[in-house]
Amino acid sequence: MTPCPVVVLISGSGSNLQALIDSRDQGERALEIRCVISNQEGVRGLERAQQAQLETRCLSHRAFACREDYDHALIALIDSYAPELVILAGFMRILTPAFVRHYAGRLLNIHPSLLPKFPGLHTHERALAAGETTHGATVHFVTETLDGGPAILQAEVPVLPDDDVATLAARVLEQEHRIYPQVAQWFAAGRLRLGEDGVAYLDGRAINSQCPAALCRDEKRQ
Repeated sequence: MTPCPVVVLISGSGSNLQALIDSRDQGERALEIRCVISNQEGVRGLERAQQAQLETRCLSHRAFACREDYDHALIALIDSYAPELVILAGFMRILTPAFVRHYAGRLLNIHPSLLPKFPGLHTHERALAAGETTHGATVHFVTETLDGGPAILQAEVPVLPDDDVATLAARVLEQEHRIYPQVAQWFAAGRLRLGEDGVAYLDGRAINSQCPAALCRDEKRQ
């Protein structure tokens, strides 16, 4: 079967990119990462891509007068690789509505919380401050609402009594590396889609965004 063409957007270390690279040949339909694009020069994620012999591009947002101009140029760059799927892997930009609409139904993101809890930044600090006993990560389709697109798959981890931001973040990141490649493979295999009703469907069945049908739990509780 022809591989699924993918473009990955990053801004930093690219650990989720590495998880995608490590898993790209698994599943019924492999992922073909045609390009890794960063808005930041010299980041570790670009090095990871180059080490995997992937094409890389840097399109700095600093060269553009406004967010709309940048996203217009980014769309043109992404589309030159003709991807079926665009994956945000730590791309630290708020996307314009025009960008999101252009890739509607084929734009994925991973967020370090159990959405709808803690959208936005500083999720681990907020989870600890709120006294949460569980925390985690969510893969979701991207919509015009920040971190508000329909959830596809979540991973849950315990919040331990001696946790700080660093230890909790590390535990969540480990689970991110499990679930993001899984969702990408579902999409590549044609099992996952975003319906016209704004609901995510897996194998033809609606996924309840408030309680995703597929939930992974970290059983290493202490």
